[in-house]
Amino acid sequence: MSLKKSILVIILVLLIDQITKIYIKTHFSLHEEVKVFDWFRIIFVENKGMAWGFELPGSYGKLVLSLFRLIAITGIGYWLYDSVRKNNPAILTFCIALIFAGAFGNIIDSIFYGVLFSESTQVTIGSFLPEGGGYESIFYGKVVDMIQFTFYDDTLPEWIPFWGGDHFSFFDPVFNIADSAISVGVFLLIIFNKKAFPKK
Repeated sequence: MSLKKSILVIILVLLIDQITKIYIKTHFSLHEEVKVFDWFRIIFVENKGMAWGFELPGSYGKLVLSLFRLIAITGIGYWLYDSVRKNNPAILTFCIALIFAGAFGNIIDSIFYGVLFSESTQVTIGSFLPEGGGYESIFYGKVVDMIQFTFYDDTLPEWIPFWGGDHFSFFDPVFNIADSAISVGVFLLIIFNKKAFPKK
């Protein structure tokens, strides 16, 4: 896969990711949701930390996380460049491009959104480039998430041992397009491992 095609994949993912995030940020109040199907909701949440809501403690935790993301994206970027330079299998280069685009998409939120947007609450909708300035300083932005696929959210049948009669929901995390790109990239690498890393 050529460098031009890799860049095209990255730009496409970033455009979709940022357009959806900016739309949600400027049209939804915090935790506002739209039920598309029983198993699919669009719900606006903001993530201060890493995946699954993990946060580093202390006032400098967010800064350390943002700087770590920059270091990680530099490494992924070099991996992509090296893959193209060595003419590695197209599936490998494609997956790295997806992972790079996803990581970069969330870095944009983390670094710049605090400066570019006002605070979102359950009663107010965030605005782009507010007169009074953003809700945080640079490197302290929150990542915008909005997609939730809850495939099961009900009471388990009584006949199931131990958990019968208890409420159970499967796959509650709220994520975004950038997260999806990373997950798809990693998933494809696992599925097509032999093609991506052929034995020489």
